[in-house]
Amino acid sequence: MSVHMVQAKVKPDSVAAVQAGAEKMFAAVNAAGPDGIRYASCLLPDGETFLAFLQLEDGVDNPLPAIPEWREFADGVEASRAEPADVKPLKVVGTYRLFS
Repeated sequence: MSVHMVQAKVKPDSVAAVQAGAEKMFAAVNAAGPDGIRYASCLLPDGETFLAFLQLEDGVDNPLPAIPEWREFADGVEASRAEPADVKPLKVVGTYRLFS
């Protein structure tokens, strides 16, 4: 299993558009129902920084780029960034139903 975290701070005037894009994208991901992944997005208390967590089971290639709404969302976030995104692999040292 691999887990990655992406942190992206967006311009204040883009927050609503990014949130709307996330809702559309997650509806499409849920409809597609890809196996072998877990995916979540959160907004930090500053109201401008989004965190995304992606877990891929061993041997699973990331299916998200094949979903048009995910690509549209990723392009929207890229165009809205206030600073460079930070992508980090995470080492899970313990979990209760979050990453498993």
